[in-house]
Amino acid sequence: MTDRIEKDSMGSLNVPEDALYGAQTQRAINNFPISGLVLPPAFIKTLALIKQTAAKVNNDLQVLKLAQGEAIIQAAETVIQGEHAAQFPIDVFQTGSGTSTNMNMNEVLAHLASEISVEAIGANDHVNMGQSSNDVIPTAIHISAALECHRELLPALNHLATTIETKAQACEQHTKTGRTHLMDAMPMTLGQELGAWALQIRNGIERINSALVRVQKIAQGGTAVGTGINAHPDFAEKFANSISESTGVNFTPNDSFFESLSCQDAMVELSGQLKTIAVSLMKIANDLRWMNSGPLAGLGEIALTALQPGSSIMPGKVNPVIPEATAMVAAQVIGNDATITIAGQSGSFQLNVMLPVIAYNILQSIEIVTNISTALANDAIADFTVRTDNLEHALARNPILVTALNPIIGYEKAAEIAKAAYKQARPIIDVAAEMTALSREQLEKLLDPKILAQG
Repeated sequence: MTDRIEKDSMGSLNVPEDALYGAQTQRAINNFPISGLVLPPAFIKTLALIKQTAAKVNNDLQVLKLAQGEAIIQAAETVIQGEHAAQFPIDVFQTGSGTSTNMNMNEVLAHLASEISVEAIGANDHVNMGQSSNDVIPTAIHISAALECHRELLPALNHLATTIETKAQACEQHTKTGRTHLMDAMPMTLGQELGAWALQIRNGIERINSALVRVQKIAQGGTAVGTGINAHPDFAEKFANSISESTGVNFTPNDSFFESLSCQDAMVELSGQLKTIAVSLMKIANDLRWMNSGPLAGLGEIALTALQPGSSIMPGKVNPVIPEATAMVAAQVIGNDATITIAGQSGSFQLNVMLPVIAYNILQSIEIVTNISTALANDAIADFTVRTDNLEHALARNPILVTALNPIIGYEKAAEIAKAAYKQARPIIDVAAEMTALSREQLEKLLDPKILAQG
């Protein structure tokens, strides 16, 4: 592969002949051969959108020549559409401000725009006009996270909640043994159990929407430290209005650009809400695994749809693969939150210096929660079947039903009956009929699991 010589403020170096980027990107490639992880497409496309919007605003403010602005706008559109993805190879673990990635975009767009325009296009002077890495990268984090939440995450969570609610309604007639401490407890309906899951997800949706109020306040216009140096006085407001119009999501300049640049509290908050959703998903996944356990030696309350062979050595074995994948996603999101929390503390004076790793982790969390929510809804919850025979068998032999007799015969007598039923492995109603003066008819009414499940 042949090279060409590119120059920047530090001197000259070789860049691959076919690369759209320039010297600063190449320096970052050379300096950070760390992980092979790069910033995700959602971030890169948002960064291009920021450059496109900035060019539009600078054209409107007449601080950028019209031909230059139009060329940058056209060049940015190709990146927004997913072209040139290989031209953004810089490792996530790079300069903490994300300057390397900002300059990578500036250089690529300057190269592409120069092929369109008769006017010279500079990476710093034109593509980066009125901007700094210090406000561009925080803005890209906020906008990309907000867009992914609105377009992908919230619809997926709503689909999951709706699927659970539909299944809960279908399962309302199935009464089962409740469990506390993994031990038999009073009866409830399967619909009630699933209803709790649905509310967990609905609460998660509310938590995301609450966090988005602050996520949608952006840093653009703060430039280097928050004073707005080198940006037109109207740039921030016009930028926020323009990007709101193009995305359909309402963004506003933050109340303090100093806050925008020096901290990432909004991302820490959003990550915390994602972590809470991950905890909810873990609980739901584990419940499904327990309920599906068996099919002979476990609880066997439900049967999840068989999706793939479960063992390379045991023929016929089928495992709860979607709940297992859900649990692993939850673990990853919880780990990502720890990283984002630590990174959020790294706002030294006027700039947070762990921005790229925040961007990578928050977008990964959003993406995998989105995808697993859809899979959990479609491939585990929507079509599991209820093993009514196992539910009824466990209910009939559940001595804890005697709790309903406490007001009539007292706790001590009820405990005596429960212990006898356990010891004799007999239905509670048979033992209670022998050990109390209550008639069989009375006991049938008092110990009816369906009635007890109603509270």
